[in-house]
Amino acid sequence: MEAKVDFIPLRNLSMRITKGTTPTRGEGFVSRGINYVKSEAITPNGTIDTSKFAQIDEATHKALARSQLSVGNVLFSMAGVYLGKTAVVKPEHLPANTNQAVGIIAIDEAKADPRFIHYSIQAPSCRSWIMNSAAQSAQPNFNLKEIGDLPIPHFELEEQRAIAHALGTLDDKIELNRHRNQTLEAMARALFKDWFIDFGPVRAKMEGQQPYLPADLWQLFPDRLDDEGKPEGWEMQPLDEIADFLNGLALQKFPATDPDDSLPVIKIAELRNGVSAKSDRASREVPTKYIVNDGDFLFSWSGSLLAKFWTEGEGALNQHLFKVTSEHYPMWFVAHWVHHHLEEFQAIAASKATTMGHIQRGHLKAAVTLCPPDDVMERLGVVMAPLVEQAIHNELESRHLAQLRDTLLPKLISGELRIADADKFMESVTL
Repeated sequence: MEAKVDFIPLRNLSMRITKGTTPTRGEGFVSRGINYVKSEAITPNGTIDTSKFAQIDEATHKALARSQLSVGNVLFSMAGVYLGKTAVVKPEHLPANTNQAVGIIAIDEAKADPRFIHYSIQAPSCRSWIMNSAAQSAQPNFNLKEIGDLPIPHFELEEQRAIAHALGTLDDKIELNRHRNQTLEAMARALFKDWFIDFGPVRAKMEGQQPYLPADLWQLFPDRLDDEGKPEGWEMQPLDEIADFLNGLALQKFPATDPDDSLPVIKIAELRNGVSAKSDRASREVPTKYIVNDGDFLFSWSGSLLAKFWTEGEGALNQHLFKVTSEHYPMWFVAHWVHHHLEEFQAIAASKATTMGHIQRGHLKAAVTLCPPDDVMERLGVVMAPLVEQAIHNELESRHLAQLRDTLLPKLISGELRIADADKFMESVTL
């Protein structure tokens, strides 16, 4: 039997609820300075994406005193597509300010745990309350009074902390995986650039420098560049000849007759943000080659032009996306060449006088790659492939942890599941 939980307004658990400030006429922004948090930096997973910070100067930071953030503040996105997203400010985010589209909730920590407040707001019951309230307005937004009205389940502080810890452990692991993947991707990009773009080992040999790679790798690289300026014995090939680029289908031709036995349609939005309840569905009658699985490499050739290894489960490939495969070359190699040319492709798409810029297959043919002999490729892959494989593994693990968190969250917040039971539920999960 579900436990009965009372609710109290968020203002009763807060010292103050205010909002950020936007600098007058956009002044005060600099390339390097104090962190400035906008709504888009608050992620769907409840973290703050530091890569999306703007920067303001010291004078602006001091002048906008009302918008200065402190550790434990809960940020609440008050408008637009980001409405209702929350995150807790941590020491590594500071010093920082935020803009007028972000509410700043200073929690009374004698009464409530900030992370518990964050999870309470993200629970389905509170999310529905937010969406229903916002629907009463012409524009989807919230004011400070409405934030103060948010219904928060009443638990003793010790229980709040236990709930926040259980859910936070999962989110901390997801965040750790994200940081690990940033490191893995940076390592892989650096190696690829040195070996295949800059020809670092070859140039070092030509200049008589000491080896900076293990001997078994060092000897794989030629001693000189040929007359075309590429490593001797390496072959130049167009991008579209080292891989197959399968364009997706207009999937409205395959409507889902049974939502419970259907596939999410993978469009550009899903490639960017993942599958959601808003994703279209398609019948499983979609031809097999257009079905996407975890680990497939996808590349959107129109719109914003994105490329990534897919880790959101089985889906159907929509038009405007390529599924990229290769019979001869490893996918770590193909993926890095796509990413190498991606900025160039994005510029081509942006230059088109259409509502949605795109590239054509001719641009794939014009994009050049350099391919070492097969035996060299195989041995370099011993270093490169695990970096990609581990990143995919981490993404899949994070998806599993997010599903577990989303299962536990409403049960813990509603009182249906107690912490002791939740701990047993998670015993099989490696954290």
